Amino acid sequence: MKLKESLDKKRFVVTSEIQAPIDEEPEALIRRLELIRGRVDGVAVPELEVEGVVGDSIKACALLKQNRFESIYQTTTRDKSRPQLQKDLLLAHEAGVENLLVFTEDYRITGDSLQEMMFFHVDAGKLSSVLEHMREGHTVDGKELPSKAEFVLGSGVESGWGKNVPDLEMKEMEEMTKIGTGYFLTTPVFDLALFEKFMKHAKTFGTPVIAEVMILRTAGMGQFLNRHFKSGLVPDWMIKKLAKAPDKQKASIEIFADTVKGLKDLCQGIHIITIGGEEKLRHYLDAAKLR
Repeated sequence: MKLKESLDKKRFVVTSEIQAPIDEEPEALIRRLELIRGRVDGVAVPELEVEGVVGDSIKACALLKQNRFESIYQTTTRDKSRPQLQKDLLLAHEAGVENLLVFTEDYRITGDSLQEMMFFHVDAGKLSSVLEHMREGHTVDGKELPSKAEFVLGSGVESGWGKNVPDLEMKEMEEMTKIGTGYFLTTPVFDLALFEKFMKHAKTFGTPVIAEVMILRTAGMGQFLNRHFKSGLVPDWMIKKLAKAPDKQKASIEIFADTVKGLKDLCQGIHIITIGGEEKLRHYLDAAKLR
């Protein structure tokens, strides 16, 4: 079933992501994913650069499609001009990619400063312009395309607002909905109570929300996220549970399953970040009773 069809039928969607192969054979990646065939609605491939080496995310999307996986091309707009963004989206379309996940800067589509607001509006306008031209069958400079290009568009959104959602940030979600966003993908969710407060505001748009769930394998990983990404992102009780557990994987799976159980009543799906643990993902899916 296509991702769009799953969203339209209001199924609880399950997606994950991989890194485009840089130093391994693509076949090795597919072998790991074979273990979850039919259990995920889509696999995202973000653009990646490691020490100057750029992984070919569009080629990886094409490889997924060839092996009967629903691929999602994940890109950003911040450092791209309209022609560059258009070039990448045309290449994705030619590779048979039907799903697009766009972030303006990391996961955020919002900001607290005037500069961030200006960046958002520039990026949203840039994306809207390119997509509109491609849907009509021509480039931003008026050249005719071989065929019209239509994507299922997903947009990143910050989910840590809690009860204090500024009107300006709500307007930005509204703006992304207007340009055709088919679903919002949130930042990593660890605190279900806080996420529930966010959803009370987000559901007013009538657009599906998919919650990102990051698999925590160790206490050190949780501490790293709190130190380098956002203070308090991972609750202390999760870190303590992993630190004290004699069986780290069992504790990790339990945390994941409990988080997913709570999310099933709040949103329309999850996007799983494995951080290189694709071969173990089936155990997490089993525990959370996901297909």
